[in-house]
Amino acid sequence: MRAIVITANGGPEVLEPRDELDPRPGAGQLLVELAAAGVNFRDVYEREGRGAAYKNTPPLICGAEGAGTVLEGAGDFSPGDRVCWAAAPGSYAERVVVDADAAVPVPDGVSAEQAAAVLLQGMTAQYLCTSTYPVQDGDDVLIHAAAGGVGLLLTQLVKRRGARVIATTSTEEKAALARAAGADDTIGYERFGERVRELTGGRGVAVAFDSVGRTTFEESLSALRRRGHMVLFGAASGAPDPYEPEALRKGSLYLTRPGLPDYTATREELLERAADVLGRVAGGELDVRIGGRYRLADARRAHEDLEARRTTGKLILLP
Repeated sequence: MRAIVITANGGPEVLEPRDELDPRPGAGQLLVELAAAGVNFRDVYEREGRGAAYKNTPPLICGAEGAGTVLEGAGDFSPGDRVCWAAAPGSYAERVVVDADAAVPVPDGVSAEQAAAVLLQGMTAQYLCTSTYPVQDGDDVLIHAAAGGVGLLLTQLVKRRGARVIATTSTEEKAALARAAGADDTIGYERFGERVRELTGGRGVAVAFDSVGRTTFEESLSALRRRGHMVLFGAASGAPDPYEPEALRKGSLYLTRPGLPDYTATREELLERAADVLGRVAGGELDVRIGGRYRLADARRAHEDLEARRTTGKLILLP
């Protein structure tokens, strides 16, 4: 089979298309023929070996998200079933071994491309606005990178909960996409904290959903209302500098750094969140923007485009 192998930790150039032996499933695992793989910033961190969470020893096959058809079944799944997953190492490959407990059935009305594009980012958006900070009707909410994969989905879900969305984007083209997803106000990154205060009559927002990290962290905190929530769920610009908790005392602010594994810690919770997201896609309530389709062999270009912020929505790889 063809696969994208990380030959060493580093930049996009270390992603190398190779011929690899077909993987063999063990007990409780599925063998799946890939239809599409999702491209995420976690793949960039994996490629770089960034931090303790993504430290690895190359060579290894990149990626963790995808969708396809079961070739060898296990658990509740049989050959021919359509499945998707958000956490299966080695997903940039024509055939992928997936733990049956990590696989989710793809419902009718959802294509394999949609499933691969929405599962990880959709469940992230879902837990952020329902569990990390349950958005309330009438809340003012700041969403960074609102034209990205999570940003567009999160904007839609937050609007459905009755909140006002203030979205940051880097270009007018991206701002138009955020507005089409439901954003009430779109602003740039320059002095965005001041703009948020102006737009909220000086109050600030109930919650800031920040996937950017280093370059937005401090100003996101300044945009919060009293007892506001700072939700740092990504670090596209790098991890913020060490932060003194005493600084949160001004305004009695809340700071959290959530991750999807803690919100899908059981099989039941995974299926519940996935069913909510995929059901909304099937019912037309949640629009999935696929911003770029790349051949598997072009994974390097997909990473380059993602890191350069030349993309909107979700990128996928096709075998």
